[in-house]
Amino acid sequence: MESEVLYRKYRPKSFDEVIGERHVVEVLRSALEKNRIAHAYLFSGPRGTGKTTVARIFARAVNCANLALAVGEAAKLSIPTKEGLHLQIPCNKCEVCQEFLSGRALDLVEIDAASSRGIDEIRALKEAMQVLPFKAKYKVYIIDEVHMLTKEAFNALLKTLEEPPSHVIFILATTEIEKVPETIVSRAQHFEFRLISEEELESALARIVKKEGFNAEEGVMGLVAVLAEGSLRDAESILDQLLAYSEKEVKLADLELVFGLPSRALVQNISAAFLEQNAKSALAHIHRASEQSIDMKILFKLLLRNFRHLLYLKLEPAYKAELVKFIDSRTLVFFEEVVKKYEPGRFADILKKLNDAYPHLRFAYVPELPLELAALNIASGQNNGK
Repeated sequence: MESEVLYRKYRPKSFDEVIGERHVVEVLRSALEKNRIAHAYLFSGPRGTGKTTVARIFARAVNCANLALAVGEAAKLSIPTKEGLHLQIPCNKCEVCQEFLSGRALDLVEIDAASSRGIDEIRALKEAMQVLPFKAKYKVYIIDEVHMLTKEAFNALLKTLEEPPSHVIFILATTEIEKVPETIVSRAQHFEFRLISEEELESALARIVKKEGFNAEEGVMGLVAVLAEGSLRDAESILDQLLAYSEKEVKLADLELVFGLPSRALVQNISAAFLEQNAKSALAHIHRASEQSIDMKILFKLLLRNFRHLLYLKLEPAYKAELVKFIDSRTLVFFEEVVKKYEPGRFADILKKLNDAYPHLRFAYVPELPLELAALNIASGQNNGK
């Protein structure tokens, strides 16, 4: 039997399971608690941050039989309340929730605007939504990648949003909010999803690894979180590849091999060369990285991450308590040795010069050139801290 991919297997099914995006989840919870349901919502933000997942959870929650029974009776609400009650919403057990979860519900319609983007599709939607819900309280239309609609389709959708039937809720999702007409944005409650922090991603991945019956070498999940760039879906996809490659323990060497990551030693050697303002040593290590087909974007990010942590640790030694949660012990030892030798200005200067050089990766003649130029700039000593 074919195993289910991780991002589907561990897709959140209730508000409590959503990773990050608390600013979105809590407002939606409050709307359910107060029975203040809007006719249209707009979810925007980077890919893989949970827009469609939260849309599906909200679609179930607003129709959940356990919630419907509790509306108007705050003390009995099946959601977290100030009184401390905590029952899962949506319940995912009632008939409506079960139908929505199965994908068979006639009252939940998901449209991919990338493939259904014309005015004919929107006209068909307008006709279909006149039909009352079959079992649920609301018919919910989730339109993913809504920015892909044509101008004519947007105009037709606008008229629908202006005078929607009371039994219909629209949830629009987009990764490119700037392409959505302001007239559409103004007629929906807009929620901006944000990149998920590395710490939250690492915690989520650690739970999945444990549930899958694997162990992970120290520091591996932290690096997967860096690779994912704030996307839970990407993080789970990366982890899926690692679990397929690894035995019962996910090792750092596996991650480096599969994704072309630089070794811990290489990152530390380049960091040390920057701190010593040793251009010859830095360039030699960067050249070695290019010969090993190391992903320069990842190398850049790991260096930026290192110097950011070093600056924090130098300014506040108590930051170590946070670092131990997502940095391996050998890297932490390196950090502690370094912060004894240098003042904050050195870390801040290197961090700034690396950050200034990072955007040039996109247009570089060769991938390693921006990092090489940054190394020379750092070694020049101009505006360097002591």
